[in-house]
Amino acid sequence: MSTIRPRPATTALPHIVAVGFKRINKMLQELAPDFADRASVDVLDMGFEQAVSRIRDMQAQRPIDVVVSAGSNGAYLRQHLDMPVVLVKVGGFDVMQALARARRVSPSIGLVTYEGMAPDLAPFAELLDMGLVQRTYRSEEDAQSCVLELKHMGVQVLVGPGLVADLADQAGLAGVFLYSTDAVREALEDAVEVARAARIELAKRERLNTILAQLSDGVIAVDQSERIETLNPTMAQWLGVAPHAWLGRNLTEVCPELSLLATLRMGTQELEKIERVKGKALIVNRMPIVEQGVLTGAVLTCQDPISIQRVDRHIRTRIKPNTPGTRYELKQFLGDSAAVQHIRQVALSCARSQATVLLIGESGTGKELIAQGIHMASDRRDMPFVAVNCAAVSESLLESELFGYEEGAFTGARRGGKIGLFEAAHNGTLFLDEVGEMPFSLQTRLLRVLQEREVLRVGGTEPTPVNVRVIAATHQALREQVDKGLFRLDLYYRLNILRVDVPPLRERLQDIGPIAHALHRKLCARLAIEPRETSRLMDALIEQAQGYGWPGNVRELDNLIERVMAYAGAQTAVQAMGAQQVSTFLQAAVPELFEHRHGRSASAGLSGPGVDVASQVDVIMQRKQRLAQAERAEILRVMADCAGDRALASQRLGISRTTLWRKLKSLA
Repeated sequence: MSTIRPRPATTALPHIVAVGFKRINKMLQELAPDFADRASVDVLDMGFEQAVSRIRDMQAQRPIDVVVSAGSNGAYLRQHLDMPVVLVKVGGFDVMQALARARRVSPSIGLVTYEGMAPDLAPFAELLDMGLVQRTYRSEEDAQSCVLELKHMGVQVLVGPGLVADLADQAGLAGVFLYSTDAVREALEDAVEVARAARIELAKRERLNTILAQLSDGVIAVDQSERIETLNPTMAQWLGVAPHAWLGRNLTEVCPELSLLATLRMGTQELEKIERVKGKALIVNRMPIVEQGVLTGAVLTCQDPISIQRVDRHIRTRIKPNTPGTRYELKQFLGDSAAVQHIRQVALSCARSQATVLLIGESGTGKELIAQGIHMASDRRDMPFVAVNCAAVSESLLESELFGYEEGAFTGARRGGKIGLFEAAHNGTLFLDEVGEMPFSLQTRLLRVLQEREVLRVGGTEPTPVNVRVIAATHQALREQVDKGLFRLDLYYRLNILRVDVPPLRERLQDIGPIAHALHRKLCARLAIEPRETSRLMDALIEQAQGYGWPGNVRELDNLIERVMAYAGAQTAVQAMGAQQVSTFLQAAVPELFEHRHGRSASAGLSGPGVDVASQVDVIMQRKQRLAQAERAEILRVMADCAGDRALASQRLGISRTTLWRKLKSLA
């Protein structure tokens, strides 16, 4: 089947080619000008193989809409051309007119027609008092035999198409042309109408093909015999074929995996079936085509699962709550101690698995950093990382946050409902911080999600499948919580598949240096300060930190460094301080380090040349109070700007949601 070339959007007239020898050619030449306003008509004085070759050459130069011909010549063209061929039709009136003309020559008449006898003409022959003999032919050789046979029978006049009339003349008989001018005119009229209808149909098909070409889904349409009528570019690309190469071929023969025979036989649809075609997994839909109650074909559509997952991820990303993304990788869990190296190694092993991870460690040890690092080292790194603090949200709110809710589930519910964090983390990771604080009633729902991998929204009836990797963290001894009846044993075992114990800072004091320097550089970048300006203070702080117990762990270290940086901002000559002055400054700024180490007040025994201890401490305490007030005002201002949205506020403040929750609690 040839490919139909797109036509330019013009008002060009239909192109008609009329084919015939001698007599009919003359009629066509005479009638062609009458159609000049409706069609461009080219008349060829040739036939059969020569006509086919010529028409194909013309088609290559300019598209041909319709061919007009007659008799055996027309039948031959129909068999060898893939375009509409309109035949000149002979009516009963044409036959009687031709016989009447033949009777004027002789009463002995032969009627030779192509493929089929004329209707019973006995009454007409009797009326005109003539002897009528009929014959029919299928080829030029048949026509020659008929003419010779009739001549031997004494027939003197032959009536028939141009071929027969010409053969009669050559045999010495009188030849009467069967076709009338009206019959040829009617054939040309039919050709113009066929061309017009074909152009309308072609315009519709080209519009449909344009639409199909834009679809990301693959489409194949077949007729009742399962011959392929439509194959869009997407499907052709998946199958690795050129679209025109399969048009007109049987679908089952060229691709048995996509067979539509059952659909054509049963007339039923088959939706969302997963099949592997040419090595590619596709979601296949098969549907019958029914027109005016009659099954006329079938259509098959295919979707790429990877594209669906990409769209699903995009939708979930667009509608998920405003949660901070991942900022940390495992290499940012700093330290050179054996404990830290072991943690990074275990965390990498966890990243290669899909099992639930339980992080156990004191507050401030970096559990969320490890959780984000595991996510970033896993094959889910490009998917969402969603974190929630189970202790910072009330029981009723936590349920809707985790599992979502349907419209009208409760008073004040958002129109259209809301997806929960499990759905927002689909294909990614959900970090449940402080999971030991989760209300007992919600532990059952969490256990079901972990077991069934589906979420039922609050007020919903249809569960939603989710593919979520859960990482939980707690500072509590969950096993003791189980013994006290505060935590479900089955949930404990479901969470405690992969386990990472995060040691407190006091057990890895040698890591304080790398951590402190990294926090110092980060803070300097935020404050636009050169790190070398306060490097002496950091060195002195790290030295003093070795004898401290660090109950707040890395978070406390971060806070003390920020305090030192804030107080140092008012010092005009930090770099010029002597060792005694640096020590005095630190004792005033971070007294807890010295109180713990020396077992006495931080201000006791402070001395040094040129150091006014009382005024120094007074200035620092006043500055500390102003800083706390400024911090409180800033937090309240940002919370107001964010309309109470803690997730957004924590992003703007540059702190975690847990830290923001703790600061708000202290302000209450």
